[in-house]
Amino acid sequence: MPRAGLTAERLTTAAAELADAEGLEAVSVAALARRFGVRPASLYSHVAGTEALRVRVALLALEEMADLAVDAVAGRSGRDALAALADVYRDYARAHPGRYDAAQLRLDPDTAAGSAGPRHAALNRAVLRGYRLGEPDETHAVRIIGAAVHGFVRLEASGGFDHSRPSPTSTWTRVVDALDTLFTTWSRSTS
Repeated sequence: MPRAGLTAERLTTAAAELADAEGLEAVSVAALARRFGVRPASLYSHVAGTEALRVRVALLALEEMADLAVDAVAGRSGRDALAALADVYRDYARAHPGRYDAAQLRLDPDTAAGSAGPRHAALNRAVLRGYRLGEPDETHAVRIIGAAVHGFVRLEASGGFDHSRPSPTSTWTRVVDALDTLFTTWSRSTS
């Protein structure tokens, strides 16, 4: 019988908090069991195991970021929308580093299809609509946004910019400017 008060949602929230505080690798069924003062076996009626728990954190993070991004880009276009979208990811990674790491996990195809991942792709495409890119250029642009934004966020989170000037924030502005310039002047190739 499941312990009163423990639910998959409550465990997911606790796992997300643990990930933010101690890192995604700290998230395990055993760690949550200690946190709730129960035996690990009692959690298996709610989650299938550590990997399933981490996937639940990933799904939560994807959903949270998509909700934030929808609000941030609403009513914006061009560079303004691009900056708002990029800032959501950077700000989220700073506020929720463990959740952000979880959102980068590779999900199985069915789980990915049912996640907020497709919403992120749709948001990227909505932002790019203002640049009037056709296919396959729009798909290339979505990938470029992901590489630039998430690459920068990962480098910043790992301390890669801690010992140099100018500030990462001024470089961040340059990254967004560079993306805007790229998409504004994109050569419409047919390949």
